[in-house]
Amino acid sequence: MRNLTMLTDLYQLTMMYGYLKCGMSDKISVFDMFYRKNAYESAYAIAAGLEQVIDFINNLHFSDEDIAYLRSLGLFDEDFLSMLKSFRFTGELYAVKEGTVVFPYEPIVRVKAPIMEAQLIETAMLNLINHQTLIATKASRVCYAAEGSGVLEFGLRRAQGPDAGIYGARAAIIGGCVSTSNVLTGELFGIPAKGTHAHSWVMSFPSELDAFRAYAEIFPDTCLLLVDTYDTLKSGVPNAIKVFEELRAKGYQPLGIRLDSGDLAYLSKKAREMLDKAGFHDVKIFASSDIDEWLIRDMKLQGAKIDVWGVGTKLITGDGCPALGGVYKLAAEIENGVIIPKIKVSDNVEKITNPGYKKVSRLYDNATGKAIADLIMLDEEVIDESQPLVIFHPVDTWKRMRLTDYHVKELLIPVFVDGKQVYESPNIMDIQRYAKEELDTFWDETKRLINPQEYKVDLSYKLYDLKRSMLEQWAN
Repeated sequence: MRNLTMLTDLYQLTMMYGYLKCGMSDKISVFDMFYRKNAYESAYAIAAGLEQVIDFINNLHFSDEDIAYLRSLGLFDEDFLSMLKSFRFTGELYAVKEGTVVFPYEPIVRVKAPIMEAQLIETAMLNLINHQTLIATKASRVCYAAEGSGVLEFGLRRAQGPDAGIYGARAAIIGGCVSTSNVLTGELFGIPAKGTHAHSWVMSFPSELDAFRAYAEIFPDTCLLLVDTYDTLKSGVPNAIKVFEELRAKGYQPLGIRLDSGDLAYLSKKAREMLDKAGFHDVKIFASSDIDEWLIRDMKLQGAKIDVWGVGTKLITGDGCPALGGVYKLAAEIENGVIIPKIKVSDNVEKITNPGYKKVSRLYDNATGKAIADLIMLDEEVIDESQPLVIFHPVDTWKRMRLTDYHVKELLIPVFVDGKQVYESPNIMDIQRYAKEELDTFWDETKRLINPQEYKVDLSYKLYDLKRSMLEQWAN
């Protein structure tokens, strides 16, 4: 567990210092973390990164070296630096579970804490959740395009640094990938680590056939051969078949071949014919080479005979969207137990925030089990499932829906209460299963890659009225 306390923007510390000097350090504040726009022109995102946020908060403290560095900046007095020596998180944090399908503007994390504490954790928390949510969402789209075929993550060498490779691979598993090539990620999180050999293995032997035979001798139970070093159809596949026949004669079942260049759709179809003709109907065809959801979709349409997709660069880098764009905004203050809502007003309508101490409820249709809409509400509000419920579009308010046969799930769960952790993160494969179950509650129209149907995220009447009254107050 690393101490990431100093993984912050300097202005968080200057604000903390200012709060102390202004006598505001004990003021209780409520912050929401959310994002405004979906990545990749998707209709949704897959929340990820909470486990690392938990580790970050549990290890939150300033070391002697940290304080010495801050002293060297010449910005802070000794009273502030002395206070930092005993600094810990004492507040409350609610969040959606990792793997939850989330949408713009609804809180992913809600923090209630003394304002100095709530302010400090902003930058690192955004860093951890923005990155992993971005990659988990990309992985979800890739796996959706694969239509049940396995997707392997192996982008470590192209990731933007070690942490991006490690935690990006973790997020890719949450999004649906079946394994990773990243050994450290496998070790840290109990994720299946998979891999075979490179072109250099084949080139290191006198012939391709010698290389294949040597590899099969060493790994007879998991023999997967890379067949495109020289000539895929004239050399690679025929030599792989020879070695597979030798393995079968010894009582072993070869695993497959891998294609890493050329026209993957065409080559996979020809390779499938050759393998089937030789009696290797169960041998799988793996494919890699700058693959993403769009290429998978197109090759599926072309009848490609690819069983497993290896996705690297375009997954681990979040190709198509450099960042999620999550933000962390003050929503309320609490004085003597009274909630005082706060709102950010902007000429950019999309930057106007939803005020108050809020929660998110997901509404499901009882007949189909599918999600109908999410409702952002004030925390005090309760939905009576035995009564009809009318929801409405938060902008086009004449668009309404009356629900009668439905049930409700609250998405935000307690993670820290009074500074103590009250939630244990599941293992990574359980998170992946949960994410799949979550996605299964949404219609394909919401999950499709192109022009997806926008999912309804509405405000409760009470929250809508509060927001409108605060905006009118500012207008006057």
